Formats: sequence, structure tokens, C-alpha cells
Amino acid sequence: MEKLKDNQRISVLFMFYGILFCVCLITANVLETKQISFGPANMTAGLIVFPVSYIINDVVCEVWGYRRTRLLIWMGFAMNFMFVVFGAIADWIPGAAYWHGEEGFHQIFGLAPRIAGASFLAFLAGSFMNAYVMSKMKLNSDGKNFSARAVLSTIFGELTDSIIFFPLALGGVIPWEEMPSLVITQVTLKTIYEIVALPITIRVVNFTKKHDNEDVFDTDVAYNIFKVKEL
Repeated sequence: MEKLKDNQRISVLFMFYGILFCVCLITANVLETKQISFGPANMTAGLIVFPVSYIINDVVCEVWGYRRTRLLIWMGFAMNFMFVVFGAIADWIPGAAYWHGEEGFHQIFGLAPRIAGASFLAFLAGSFMNAYVMSKMKLNSDGKNFSARAVLSTIFGELTDSIIFFPLALGGVIPWEEMPSLVITQVTLKTIYEIVALPITIRVVNFTKKHDNEDVFDTDVAYNIFKVKEL
């Protein structure tokens, strides 16, 4: 039997992180439909779970490098897109005469095309920015200072995500002068989330490196986001 190449071997941990990544994205989509408040700060309930996707992004990029992270991001995009499409189809199909949950169902699955498009574009841009910064900083620091790299990559990723999403999705709906504070609030809260979770993230990274005997440095990687087959 022909021996598998390293990049063809299946890592159980990578598969687990991939599943968790997709679940977090889909869950965030549902939770985004609820508005919540923490003191003076208003946000969506998606904040509860969405930053976890950035933490997984950091873990995968740190252990397996940019190539595997690129695959992870596109896989998450595809699964999230499928969820939104099937939800929209189900929302479009008329409900049974005896069913009275149409309004609530529509609030969750009747995502406006403008918001859906903004969400997908912002996710791709933010996720790839996070992975790019993480990868480059690891090379420049010779693999040191993971905590700083994790936090800074999240700041760049979340900032890119928010700068794209809010104007495209909510421009004209909320006052333009409110946009900067909305973006800053989202980035700040998600970064705090990352910092609070850092002790767990570090342990997960160390365990994964030891378990899979992997610690990739992207010395010869092409950062083209469309080269998904290049593993």
C-alpha cells in the first residue's frame, strides 16, 4: 500500500477543531438575531460564541500553519453558507395552517440578503487577516510570544471584520456617526474575550503540538486565499 504523505494524513484533533469551528459559526448566526446589553454597551448575542472561532483560527494556524487554516476558513464558510441557504428556503416555504411560529422562525432564518452578504464577506476578510497576521508574526518572532501574537491577530481580524460588516449591513439603518463607537465596542469586547480565554488557548495549543507532533512555520507558503488545494 502506498504510504500517505504528511499533508494527506487525517488528524483527529484537526477534524475536531474543524467541526467546532463550523458549529461556532452557525451558532453565532442564530444568536446574532438577539440584541443584548452589558451596562451601556449594546451588542448581539453572537458575541457569546463568535470569538471562539478566532481562538480556533489561532490554534490551527499556530500548530498546522496557514495552509490548513485556509482550508478551515473555507470549510467554515461553506458550511455556514449551506446553513443560511437551507434556512432561507425553509423560511420561504409557506408554513402549515395549524402552525403559528412563522414570525419567530422568520426572525431567525429570514436573514436579509444585505446582512447575509455583509456577514460572509466580513467573515472571510477578518478570518484571513487573523490567520495572515498570526502566520507572519510567528515567523518574525521565531515562534515566541504566542500570547501577543494571538491577541494582536485577533485585533486585526476583528477590526477588519467589523469595518466591513457594520457599514455594509447597517449603513443607513443606524446613524453613520455611531459606526466608529460600534466598531470599537465590538473589537474591544471580542479582544477582551480572547485575553480572558488565553490561559485555556495556550494549554490547548501546547497539548495539540505535543499530541500531533506538529509546529509548522510558514516559510514557503503562498498567502493566496484561493489556493485551497495547497496543503
